[in-house]
Amino acid sequence: MLQERNPQDDHEIDRAAFNAAFQELGLRWHWDSQTYDALAAQTCERSRVRAYLETEQSHLLRAYDADFLADAVLVTKQRRRQALATCPPGAHPRFGWADALWGEVGI
Repeated sequence: MLQERNPQDDHEIDRAAFNAAFQELGLRWHWDSQTYDALAAQTCERSRVRAYLETEQSHLLRAYDADFLADAVLVTKQRRRQALATCPPGAHPRFGWADALWGEVGI
C-alpha cells in the first residue's frame, strides 16, 4: 500500500532539493530549516530565490543577472525534487553539507 506524504515531508523535500541544486550549481549556499521557513513568506519560489540573493548574496548581482541565477536554481531544483519525490515518505537522503565543504577549508 502506498503511504501518503504529509506536508512536512513535502517541505523537507523542497528544502533538500534547493540545497542539492545549490551544490550542483557550485553555489556555497545552504538553506537550513530556519532560513527556508523565513523565505516561505514569499509567495513563489522565484521570489524566495531573489530575496535570498538580494539580502544574503548581493555580491553575485555584480556579475550575474538575478533572473538568470533564479532560473538556473529553479530548473535544477525541479529536477532534483523529482528525484527526491520518488523516495518513500520520510526517507529522502540527507546530505552532509559539512563534508562537502571540507576541501574549501584545506583539510
